[in-house]
Amino acid sequence: MIPWQESVYSDGTALFVSDPAPTVGETVSVRLRAYADAPVRTVRLRYLRNGLEQVVPARRIKTERGLAWYEARMPVTEARMRYRFYLLTEEGLYFYNQAGLSRSMPASIHDFALLADYVQPAWVKDAVFYQIFPERFCNGDPANDVRPGEYALQGHPTLHMDWDETPPAYETGRCLDFFGGDLEGIRQKIPYLKDLGVTALYINPIFRAPSTHKYDCVDYFHVDPHFGGDEALAALSRQLHQNGMWLILDISINHTGADHRWFNRDGLFFPAAEGAFPDPGAPERAYYFFGEGNSYHAWAGVEDLPTLNYTSQALRDAIYRSGESVLKKWLKPPYSIDGWRFDVADTFARNDEVQLSHALWPEIRRSIREEDPQAYILAEDWEDCAEYLQGDEWDAPMNYYGCGRPIRQFLGQPDLFLSRDEALREASRGLRAEDLARRIVQYLAQIPYALQENQFNLFDSHDTSRLHNDPDISPMAWRGAVYFQFILPGAPCIYYGDEAAIGGTLGSNEGCRYPMPWDSGFETGDAYRVYRTMARLKAAHPALSRGGMQILYAIGDVIALARSDGEEAFAAVISVSDREERVRLPLGAVGACGLESTDVMGEPLAWRALDERAVELTVPAGTSYFARCVMKEK
Repeated sequence: MIPWQESVYSDGTALFVSDPAPTVGETVSVRLRAYADAPVRTVRLRYLRNGLEQVVPARRIKTERGLAWYEARMPVTEARMRYRFYLLTEEGLYFYNQAGLSRSMPASIHDFALLADYVQPAWVKDAVFYQIFPERFCNGDPANDVRPGEYALQGHPTLHMDWDETPPAYETGRCLDFFGGDLEGIRQKIPYLKDLGVTALYINPIFRAPSTHKYDCVDYFHVDPHFGGDEALAALSRQLHQNGMWLILDISINHTGADHRWFNRDGLFFPAAEGAFPDPGAPERAYYFFGEGNSYHAWAGVEDLPTLNYTSQALRDAIYRSGESVLKKWLKPPYSIDGWRFDVADTFARNDEVQLSHALWPEIRRSIREEDPQAYILAEDWEDCAEYLQGDEWDAPMNYYGCGRPIRQFLGQPDLFLSRDEALREASRGLRAEDLARRIVQYLAQIPYALQENQFNLFDSHDTSRLHNDPDISPMAWRGAVYFQFILPGAPCIYYGDEAAIGGTLGSNEGCRYPMPWDSGFETGDAYRVYRTMARLKAAHPALSRGGMQILYAIGDVIALARSDGEEAFAAVISVSDREERVRLPLGAVGACGLESTDVMGEPLAWRALDERAVELTVPAGTSYFARCVMKEK
């Protein structure tokens, strides 16, 4: 018996919604598809209008590639239109929304959500990002290097390192070990990045700060001179845009460094009598949370990172509201950046009795979009943060929750968060395919599709040990993680050096911030070939940027996912099994009838047709594939 339920599908792409970005007042057509001979008698569209349930018939409009299409009309009367489908079948009534098909009435939080008047940063879904930790990427101008002992923090002097040296442990380097990477080095490597297939850069903080990581900012209004200063950013941005590439910068507006000119605890970079800490009468005193005896609130208890207090209207003006605010300055020419990545956005403006997060993010969004309607608002959050992803706050999080954390677990690592607790570490190691699939669906089902397309999909970053540095992760398992981030809706992000199989160690931030090995000949290696192939594939095939995503198979140690735009389809198959598996792929659900003879990396595919809707793929132990599907005739 053919499981017709596997073919029921809809999403928020232009294939299923006549206008995925409508305005209030227009009427849209929404569609659903299923196998042409599925026992579906009637399809209804259910939506709310002014809080009242509306149920309207969907008519069968066509049959194409073995799939029947049903369509209904829906007036867009509100900023957020939620809808689901009812399917009356020979077996009874089914309900379908973003969480999938069910026999019981589903929760409305998982209904499709069509946003009216939402301006999507449309370039993101086509992008391949590349994250750069600038101090370790390329030294383009040795004249601006930090000198040995140039300054000291808490008695620890700066260190100047040779490019081929190993970054010292924190106890030795204290985040004051400098290799000389700068913005000129990034500018010089634009041809390399473009050839790799990169279309957008995410650069870790570049504003003036004493550490290598620069999250302890001392001046938001100037690029660190050791990175080349403001002029270097203007030159980099100009050349990136001339090459059709995008640029987002990293910033923490939750806290500053203790040496920031507004705070100035130790008088290291600014006159000792100025600033909130030495002067209780300073206007910047209201920018922070001070208590008795000059005590102050610090992010996560780190005294070098005093928390900003957004009850201050003047602080709001300085950070984002005024025309010369921090966020607006860098969006304007000559810098013209294309968006912001906000550090620790999950804790921003959340300080016990002062809870302003959901009040301020919409304000910040409006302020940014006043300067650039297409600016990308990317936030750091490692958890399920769907509450921020409803169209009026963030465009996307760093997608650890829906991409990086679960795929690492599936490949056998402990969860990135739970591993911090020794009692939970080993118990969190490994996910079954069913759990991985459930995690993906539950996360995405809470989010309007326009924001699913904004997702920033990563598994390595400046805050995580690199996956390939784990000796228990095979090259093929690593390849599966790459396939996973490219098959999901949104934009994949390559962490600098992953394509070079860069060195590193586990268990510390220092271990994932090695200098880029430019002279190692990595361009002939497998990691480089995988990323270059996948980046170019995404650019060449709209199905991988604008197509919908379906889970084809998730049993035991094998998961298979597909992306399709109606004209073409790709399937990613990831196995962590220690034995050969035979996997049923219902390719008919995406309008396909088979696979090409090899996958995109040239790996041979052993498959046979089971019937007109499914194939059986033989997957050797621990093997991953990314394959183009053979579509049925229309």
